[in-house]
Amino acid sequence: MDDYPALNLFWTMLWLFLWILWFFLMFKVLTDIFRSHDMGGWGKAGWTIFVILLPYLGVLVYLIARGKEMGRRDRALAAQAEGEFQDYIRKAAGTDDRDTGPRHVDELARLADLKSSGAISEDEFRAAKQKLLT
Repeated sequence: MDDYPALNLFWTMLWLFLWILWFFLMFKVLTDIFRSHDMGGWGKAGWTIFVILLPYLGVLVYLIARGKEMGRRDRALAAQAEGEFQDYIRKAAGTDDRDTGPRHVDELARLADLKSSGAISEDEFRAAKQKLLT
């Protein structure tokens, strides 16, 4: 290792980083080709062959020609995933805004207040809680 200067190590790491970055970009483009709904089968096949046979030119031309749509698809997919995640959280917490009936969390809090004030007994609280949660 004594005969390998620090500058060569820097260049080796730079080329390794660029190589990994290139593979990431190529897989991103290939994923976008197959995720695109506005392109037919022949278009997808043509872009795939172009990207595989002439990888540098194919990826660069794809980014120039379809980069804006690629960004839109990524944003739409992220927004859809965020919406589904928020719906799951609302459903799991029982605070779905679209639900017109009483919310489970609010109802449980009201039952706990009634129990702590002595308005209902422990058995009545358990029965009401069981009824609410089923």
